[in-house]
Amino acid sequence: MSKIFSICNQKGGVGKTTTSVNLSAALSLNNKKVLLIDMDPQGNATMGSGIDKYELEYSLADLLLENNKNIEEIIFNSDEGFDVIPANQALTFAEVKLLELKNRELILRKILENIKDNYQYIVIDCPPSLNILTVNALAVSDYVIIPTQCEYYALEGLTALLETIDKIKISVNEGLKIGGILRTMYDPRNNLAQDVSSELETHFGKNVLNTIIPRNVSLAEAPSYGSSIISYDKSSKGSISYLALAGELVRTSK
Repeated sequence: MSKIFSICNQKGGVGKTTTSVNLSAALSLNNKKVLLIDMDPQGNATMGSGIDKYELEYSLADLLLENNKNIEEIIFNSDEGFDVIPANQALTFAEVKLLELKNRELILRKILENIKDNYQYIVIDCPPSLNILTVNALAVSDYVIIPTQCEYYALEGLTALLETIDKIKISVNEGLKIGGILRTMYDPRNNLAQDVSSELETHFGKNVLNTIIPRNVSLAEAPSYGSSIISYDKSSKGSISYLALAGELVRTSK
């Protein structure tokens, strides 16, 4: 049975897409069958997986709008070893149309019903907002992973997101669990980063993952090559950290 992870934070620039792509690559490297779903109209996870969002004939938007497309037509095989349901700007239009549908928060769950058991892990890259696309992702997920940069406003944003997760659990997905708060872009030389990291551990305890993703030049460069950090620079600190994250999530999600 598959495990579904939503990578979610309504705040942008926290390493959400970086985590989605590199976690998918790391799980694949461990011989896991993985599907990455790009739920962000920016299509950055699509591009970061080596797929040109500007050349897509069909994308996730077609599935959400039920445009009579077979899901197998829209699943791409990435060079990274995992499959991808890509997205581009068409997802913005789909988001608006979803608001007109009944049971709109369950559309993605319906789409994945017939294929989810083909994968051991499904990773969903959510948009940087708590909109209907994010709700769809959370409604189908087993776990939500929350990338969090160790900066001043981190705790404030987390509180709002955790309240939304509680509402999703009550209304449409009682099995949704916090898979972990992931500290990203961490620089141990920065006193503020150290202080916020300690506060996260104090406030959220076991919900904070042991793995910490460091600031790393290679991590920042890899997306411009349409590559995961594991393919781009396997020996880098960023690559080692995402391999450690995959291992931690495999262990904790059994």
